Amino acid sequence: MCEAAELALLTIGHSNLPAERFVALLQHAGVTAIADVRSVPFSRRFPWFSGKALAARLETANIAYLPFGDSLGGRPHDPTLYRDRIADYEKMAQAAPFRTALERIGEAMGRYRLCLMCAEREPLDCHRCLLVARALKENGVAVGHILIDGRIEPHSETEERLLALAGGADDLFTSRTDRLAQAYRQRAAKVAAHLSA
Repeated sequence: MCEAAELALLTIGHSNLPAERFVALLQHAGVTAIADVRSVPFSRRFPWFSGKALAARLETANIAYLPFGDSLGGRPHDPTLYRDRIADYEKMAQAAPFRTALERIGEAMGRYRLCLMCAEREPLDCHRCLLVARALKENGVAVGHILIDGRIEPHSETEERLLALAGGADDLFTSRTDRLAQAYRQRAAKVAAHLSA
């Protein structure tokens, strides 16, 4: 675990947190803007996390709300971005709208202490980690994940957990880079959105 200041960008999953606790986690990490990467910024069970309500609550805490779900969401509208009816994160990462949105994230990082937000509590269950944070890390951005208990896990530690989940022990015949890519692929196949019938 590390301090928020050591990282250029953070992520968080709102899960079922009370609104006050969610805002407190952001404030503790020094966040000044949320980049909402949910494809559908709405929550029936937790209405305080629906886009408009969340933006209003964040505004009272001097935290900006930036919608990015159209281009960085985990449920693409383009059916060609699915493989076997499952969102293909590798293909999505190469799509022009996604690449453009990453540039916009970079610009926002110049103005704010930015935190990507989605719904899932566990980073390894969410595209914000398996797709967006991975792409940002590959572009040289130091990313960390705010966990529900307030600790911040550097993305490199999240990747170590990902390798362990995938049984990614050292392999004399496969490079760590290849093992990690396979672990990302396997995890994405388990948690990525499925194309509706």
